[in-house]
Amino acid sequence: MSFGLGKGRTLDATSHGIEAAVFPALPDEAVTNPASAWIDPRGWFADPARPFEIEIGSGKGTFLLQQAELQPDTNFVGIEWAKEFFAYAADRVRRRGLENVRLLHADATEFLRWRVPDGCARVIHLYFSDPWPKARHHKRRVVQDGFLAQAHRVLIPGGELRIVTDHADYWEWMERHFDRWTAPGSEPHRRTPAPYERLAFERPASAGTGEVVGTNFERKYAREGRPFHSTVLKAR
Repeated sequence: MSFGLGKGRTLDATSHGIEAAVFPALPDEAVTNPASAWIDPRGWFADPARPFEIEIGSGKGTFLLQQAELQPDTNFVGIEWAKEFFAYAADRVRRRGLENVRLLHADATEFLRWRVPDGCARVIHLYFSDPWPKARHHKRRVVQDGFLAQAHRVLIPGGELRIVTDHADYWEWMERHFDRWTAPGSEPHRRTPAPYERLAFERPASAGTGEVVGTNFERKYAREGRPFHSTVLKAR
C-alpha cells in the first residue's frame, strides 16, 4: 500500500498497515455466535502472547510511536478511519522500525464490536476523539453505552479504558455515561458490582513536560489554551 503525498514523497504502509477491507465478510451467524466473526489482532505480531493495547483514533501516530518505544514488550494496534492519517502513521512506524506496532484502517467501533475477541486487551486508549458537537450528530460519538459494553468485553479483568478530551460538552456527555457504568445495578448493564471502577488518569511515561498524553491534537489545543479532561475506567 503506497500513497502519494505530493512533492515527490510516497508513504509506504505495506509492512505496518492493515486494511479492514481485506477481511472476510461477517458470517451470517455473527449475531448468535460472535466468535465466528473474530479476527484476533494479536496474531499480527511475531509474539502474540505479549500484552496487547489498542488506540482508537491514532491520527498521525504520535502517541503510538512515543509509547511503543518505551514498551517494546507490548504490542499496540492503532485504529484510524482517515486514510491519509492511517497511511502517514503506518509509514512513520515503518521508518522507525517498530515491530510492536500495527495500524488498522477501519471504523474502530465496528471493529471492536464485531472483530475483537473477548478479554484480549490490557488497555484501550481514546484520546481527543471527534466530539461531534451538533446534537443531530451525537449518535456518532465514540462514547456510547454500546461502546462501553464492548470495551468491557474486550478488556482483560483489571484492564483500563483511558480517555482524554478537550471538549467540555462531550465531557459532560461522557460523565453521564461513566456514572451509569460505575454504579452497581444501573441501566443498561444491571450488574453488581458495576462493570467499571473510575480512577484518576495518570499521564503515560512518553508524555512531555506539562502534557497529559502528548498527541498532536493535545499540542495544538494546548497552544489554544483549552483545558483538558481525563479519566480511567478500570474493568472489573
